[in-house]
Amino acid sequence: MTVTSPTPALLIEHHGDVAQVTFNRPEQINAFNEDIRQSFPQLLAAIEQEPAIRSLVLCGAGERGFCAGADIKESRQVGSLVSERRRFMPHSWIEALDRVSKPVIAAIHGICFGGGMEIALACDIRIASRDARFGLTETALGLIPGGGGTQRLPRLIGLGPALDLLLSAEKIPAEEAYRLGIVTRLAEDREDAIAHALALAATIAARPPAAVAYCKEAAISGAHLDLASGLRLEKSLFTLLMGTSDRAEAAAAFREKRPPNFTGN
Repeated sequence: MTVTSPTPALLIEHHGDVAQVTFNRPEQINAFNEDIRQSFPQLLAAIEQEPAIRSLVLCGAGERGFCAGADIKESRQVGSLVSERRRFMPHSWIEALDRVSKPVIAAIHGICFGGGMEIALACDIRIASRDARFGLTETALGLIPGGGGTQRLPRLIGLGPALDLLLSAEKIPAEEAYRLGIVTRLAEDREDAIAHALALAATIAARPPAAVAYCKEAAISGAHLDLASGLRLEKSLFTLLMGTSDRAEAAAAFREKRPPNFTGN
């Protein structure tokens, strides 16, 4: 089954068992609007339910950037009602990424500001081109990040460096983001970043799906637990995997010196 996008603002391509989703508003530097806020969780839910898709790459269309955050023209139309402001907040739809058990890799180029950076922070792995620029710029606009930036960034790079970026609203180049650990790999340009992301996604997709999902769960959930609780979680998931067909297939393929055929069971 092939997953399709509910909107032209989000493109989806299938590369074997890897899905590539592209934010497709290049004239607005892929700034997200109400259409994307409504459609992105729907698309992610469909990807999560499709067993033929084992990993996901997110990227932005055009040469200017990954995502510039919220569409400013639309944000100016938000009224004073609390309910309306809450609807506009990005955290609820960005959190849809937290419900994806499959690995999500962001291929970032150019501008990655505000909510765009928060989307990237919600991904599991981030690869950036050397022209990428990052910034949580909300305090300069009289706001704070509303899509998880104040929570995800400190967990990723530590409280001190995160507060430096959050409070100053400064923008940093890809090399600095790499030094801080915001991104794990650098690429030459947009096409190279996407190629690197697709290659890594294909490598991960070739692993047993349950092992990948459980490893992701253990690492992410365990990061919010004390060590003893995290170790118990790891032990529990390890024990579950010992009884899977894919675990037996991995052992058999090793003995027989052949490529494994993982089914997700």
